Amino acid sequence: MSVAALPARSLRCPQFDLGLLAAAAVLASLGLVMVASASISIADRETGQPFFFIVRQALYLLVGILLGMAAFRLRLAVWSRAGMVALFLALGLLLLVLVPGVGKTINGSTRWVGFGPFNLQVSEPAKLLVLIYLSGYLVRRAGEVREQVSGFLKPMAVLGLVCILLLAEPDFGATVVLLATALTLMFLAGVRWWQFAILLAVAAGLMALLAVTSPYRMARLTTFLNPWADPFDSGFQLTQSLIAIGRGEWFGVGLGAGVQKLFYLPEAHTDFVFAVLAEELGLLGVLLVIGLYAFFVYRAFAIARTAQLANEPFAGYLAYGIGTWIGLQAFINMGVNMGLLPTKGLTLPLLSYGGSSLVVMCIAVALLLRIDYETRCSVYTLTADRTRARKRRGGVRR
Repeated sequence: MSVAALPARSLRCPQFDLGLLAAAAVLASLGLVMVASASISIADRETGQPFFFIVRQALYLLVGILLGMAAFRLRLAVWSRAGMVALFLALGLLLLVLVPGVGKTINGSTRWVGFGPFNLQVSEPAKLLVLIYLSGYLVRRAGEVREQVSGFLKPMAVLGLVCILLLAEPDFGATVVLLATALTLMFLAGVRWWQFAILLAVAAGLMALLAVTSPYRMARLTTFLNPWADPFDSGFQLTQSLIAIGRGEWFGVGLGAGVQKLFYLPEAHTDFVFAVLAEELGLLGVLLVIGLYAFFVYRAFAIARTAQLANEPFAGYLAYGIGTWIGLQAFINMGVNMGLLPTKGLTLPLLSYGGSSLVVMCIAVALLLRIDYETRCSVYTLTADRTRARKRRGGVRR
């Protein structure tokens, strides 16, 4: 598709991508409703305040919106130049959480750094920061990436270091999402197919080796294959999730009327909020959520395509990366809830409870809006200029 084939919308150029913004807003609003429904009982039991989690989620959303507005005001050129800074910041956060006495351990994983009453899960900003770095690298080293093995191996070495730090927490889910997103960007950048195939095979082999050599990951894998073999111990969480989804049927039992969230389903307001949504809103609610994520990814990829046409490769790679990241994480979370994938400990983007994830997702949405704002103006201005030039030469070619 050529630039000239794009519809002339230059008069509406400064407008936001309302579709993307609406999808994100509906997901975040639905998340507030479902977190409130899923967390009231556990919040009352643990804190004596039924609305403890929903108040914090609303506060996180407000902080995310404010930081997103600040991120939107920065031009893409600033983000492009900040690639190395972003990488060192990501590595610093991942190293900081491993420092004894600094990182907080919850449920056997050291993933959080405390800031007063709030905890930062460092893998969330690290994923976005690494994508910013990688997008810039693929632009700066475009020829080397396509033509030389070194251009392929250098970013893979950096990603390998990041993945090692993530696995040290351990955070297997974040490692899978980041690595898969990075490989997608490398493929889009034109890496030779045999290099990509070899790396993909090596990555898959290492992931499988990590799974089978770690007792708790092996337990998760075997539980995923047959959760009903031990429904009261290792398979308890998944079986309760499946029960919740099954109870929802077509239209759900009604908002707030779910039973599984009442101390049966662990992590009901975080990793397994999708199961609560399925129980209370039924298949109709599930299809709505899937449709919103599918539309979000579609708009992200459309924005990336427009950025490429505007000759803004950094913006294009970053938009592709954000779209792939959010789509893949949503797919994995829903797959885990439905028993299609082993448990990964990943949140449902914009919907699950979790301050770090929600704030970073708001910033990611703001970056997509910024990319659209800058590159769409460039494309349609260029389209109008070409049209005027053809008219001066004797008319527009049909």
